Amino acid sequence: MQALVIFIVCVALLAWFLFSKKETATVNTPVPDNFRQTLQTYVGYYRALSNENKILFEERVKDFLSYVRIHGVKTEISDTDRLLVAASAIIPIFGFKDWKYYNLKDVLIYEDAFEAEGFRTTGEGRNTLGMVGSGTMNNIMLLSKHSLEQGYLNKTDKNNTAIHEFVHLLDKSDGAVDGVPENLLDKKEIVPWLKLMHESIQEIKKNKSDINPYGTTNEAEFFAVASEYFFERPDLFQQKHPELFKLMEEIFKQEPQIK
Repeated sequence: MQALVIFIVCVALLAWFLFSKKETATVNTPVPDNFRQTLQTYVGYYRALSNENKILFEERVKDFLSYVRIHGVKTEISDTDRLLVAASAIIPIFGFKDWKYYNLKDVLIYEDAFEAEGFRTTGEGRNTLGMVGSGTMNNIMLLSKHSLEQGYLNKTDKNNTAIHEFVHLLDKSDGAVDGVPENLLDKKEIVPWLKLMHESIQEIKKNKSDINPYGTTNEAEFFAVASEYFFERPDLFQQKHPELFKLMEEIFKQEPQIK
């Protein structure tokens, strides 16, 4: 019975998205007049950019909002929420001039944690804060509004759910979410990356690392949580994990700074 309910929910969502996509190929989400001030207030990564790079970042935020739709699911979302989603998308790809998320069409925002299989927002088993869809939910990302906002309000932790999910999308761009972003790595870097990743996972398991233990789930989750840390607390990440920091600089083609 539960499988049938999940199937019906997925089919209904898919039908709605396919129907609504017929209207226009361009989204053109309105960009609020105060969007620069919003980025300056909430996004430390943006604050640390040079004036020239801030302009480039702003243009890429506007471009993202022109081809990805952002919806609230049983919750109201604000212009700030939309801008935080867009900023989260651009941060990991800012080192790649022409990168677009061709594998993403819609971002669904839930009020808080949801249940991953049936997308329930009430009852037990709701422990998912973000996920990249697959199958009938392909080209869709789901995020918790609370986690999205906390990723930017809490300036001292190493966590950012939205960046985490966009890194999964980058990982997925080569066809597999496996922690080895082959589209971003030179071939000669793949073996060193795998070696260092597995060594780092073992350190976490032995309680000898401050990287989020969720990273021991598999290689894909390690890449995502390490990326959160890399972009949220680059100073501390470089101090605690210099080899990993250096390799991730190569992967993302940038050295993030935070103000």
